[in-house]
Amino acid sequence: MWLRGLSDVAHGVAQLVFPNACLICDSPEGDRSDFEHGMCAECHRAVTLDPLETCHWCAATVGPHTDTSSGCAVCSGLSLGFDYAVRMGLYADRRRDAILRMKQPNGEGLAEMMGRVLWGMLGTRLREQGITVVVPVPLHWRRRFARGHNQAEGVARELASGLGIQFATSLRRVRHTPQQVQPSALARRENVKGAFRIAWGASLTGLTVLLVDDVMTTGSTASEAARTLKAAGAIKVVVAVLARH
Repeated sequence: MWLRGLSDVAHGVAQLVFPNACLICDSPEGDRSDFEHGMCAECHRAVTLDPLETCHWCAATVGPHTDTSSGCAVCSGLSLGFDYAVRMGLYADRRRDAILRMKQPNGEGLAEMMGRVLWGMLGTRLREQGITVVVPVPLHWRRRFARGHNQAEGVARELASGLGIQFATSLRRVRHTPQQVQPSALARRENVKGAFRIAWGASLTGLTVLLVDDVMTTGSTASEAARTLKAAGAIKVVVAVLARH
């Protein structure tokens, strides 16, 4: 088992340094001009395509010309811990494939590449938010040990690099919560209640935080993490995710 894991990691490193195939669909490199960010042209188009209107509060899909000044049908009336949210697109097709691959032992390079693509798509909108530090949603140490990396960190590092600001692992996950498969939003909120704390020595007073994760479903995890950040002094929390269910 461990030999196979080492082999996967070695393959991932080789692909990152000397990419000869798409990191999402494994298609051969072919003409270099068809490759961007380690992805074939088809995968790059697929992961960056999001023609749907979204709610700026929770990044859920809304209809054209929908008034979201007080939230949308998904988040109106909810007490969200964060203040603004953006997404790369829906959790579907090639974007879903990429996120699942990011969670494999050799997926850290792909996570970083997806972070660069996300920055290319949404960098201007994120700059407008006055962000001063980028923080990934953490994994519990058991899950991180099993996976070998936290895919949200790879995405967050690239966003911090694009913004030219600090990247910080200011959050710790102190409860090993089950995967979010609960049947209701209330159950999901209870599942992550008290799951986070601020890392020792982290200072967030007066900062605007960009909180980064791979997927958002109901926003419960991001809300709980954002509340923890605000309790430590953050004045605003913006959420960026690769995909929204």
